[in-house]
Amino acid sequence: MNLSELILNQRRFFASGKTLSYEFRLAELQKLKRAIGQMESDLLGALKKDLNKAPFEGFTSEVGFVLGEINHAIKQLPHWMRSRSVSTPLVFQPGRSRIYAQPRGCVLIIGPWNYPFQLLFAPLVGAIAAGNCVILKPSELATATERVVRELIEKTFSPEFVGVVCGSIDETTALLKERFDHIFFTGSVAVGKVVMRAAAEHLTPVTLELGGKSPCIVDEKIDLSVTARRIVWGKFSNAGQTCIAPDYLLVPKTIKNDLMGAIRQRLLEFFGERPKESPDYGRIINERNFDRLVGLLDKSQIYLGGQNDRKSLYIAPTVLDNVRLDSKVMEDEIFGPILPVITYESLDEALTVVAQHPNPLACYVFTKNRAFEERIIREVPFGGGCVNNTLGHYANPHLPFGGVGESGMGAYHGQKTFETLSHYKSILRSSFRIDMKTKYPPYHNKFNLLKKLRRSPHEQAL
Repeated sequence: MNLSELILNQRRFFASGKTLSYEFRLAELQKLKRAIGQMESDLLGALKKDLNKAPFEGFTSEVGFVLGEINHAIKQLPHWMRSRSVSTPLVFQPGRSRIYAQPRGCVLIIGPWNYPFQLLFAPLVGAIAAGNCVILKPSELATATERVVRELIEKTFSPEFVGVVCGSIDETTALLKERFDHIFFTGSVAVGKVVMRAAAEHLTPVTLELGGKSPCIVDEKIDLSVTARRIVWGKFSNAGQTCIAPDYLLVPKTIKNDLMGAIRQRLLEFFGERPKESPDYGRIINERNFDRLVGLLDKSQIYLGGQNDRKSLYIAPTVLDNVRLDSKVMEDEIFGPILPVITYESLDEALTVVAQHPNPLACYVFTKNRAFEERIIREVPFGGGCVNNTLGHYANPHLPFGGVGESGMGAYHGQKTFETLSHYKSILRSSFRIDMKTKYPPYHNKFNLLKKLRRSPHEQAL
């Protein structure tokens, strides 16, 4: 079946109305949950092969994450689907106003390679819950996961409801030439621009989950041990290949040495003296990204780490000191296990550093000072983040996740995915019993009455 035929079949299936019922959506979500459970070991094995993800990390950050999204959607689906009443102006009384959630139609979801299962299937859960037909495009760079994803989808769903298209740039280009009702893309800023240009040809709405240099701003007033542990976990999970990983640290000069010493201890605690031999430390996805990351290393700045092996795609957890703002590592998102540390003397100085980069996808603050955290949250434009933690906001299905500016547009997770992949149809239902004639022509002698009716109580008192 060629691509155009696949999309045509999906449009016919959607037009049949089969995806509209609660019973259909619930059954499909339950099918997906069973299929993931049956293929859990295959998925974890594929993630290990592609990125050297430990089974624990593969489950918590990918397979288990998606199962959590499914469970949440199943529980909340009746509430999400229910129409809701809103107020009706006096001029349209007697009448009632309601808002109805309607599926978009045929949705394209393009996933990345760094979390090749979770970032493809989490949007899929919301798309199914919202009653859409879906075409999935998994990343061709995570080859083992791509194969398992294709098998899972083809065994679980009819292609007229959920289809999968594998391949590289040519296949993605062909997909983007087709007309969809929504495109959901997770990946780089550069490719996000390509997706948006293609979507504009059909006036297709898009959700773009991109990235950026996410700062981690540390105050003097912290729990040093806990701060170091949470920063190391957030930065070096998946070998730093996480779009919301702390990209660089901003640390007061007064505690820099103490914090870096604590980070050294936490790395030793997590991965041992030889991280290359740790079963819990990941690998870089391919040689192209390995070479890019090694090119960011300046030997004069390496505080710890820096060891690398191109054959095994290993780069040690690396912390950089004496980093200048014009250093190469500070130009773009790092997306790897390299953590630059920059000192500051005042919060004003730290915020000036952050402002030199486009709006980040995430921002992390470590402090015991409420005024310190509130100023950062208020003044720094970013997608979302944590206070005294890293990554955690992403895992809460009640918190919408998305970027701002160059870090993306639109949001998802939990109910927000359902809303993103739905159109909200507004309906005014009027009665035949009373028909206020004031709104109809002829308008002679009605204008003054209109202005009087529209004046506020305060204005009338004057």
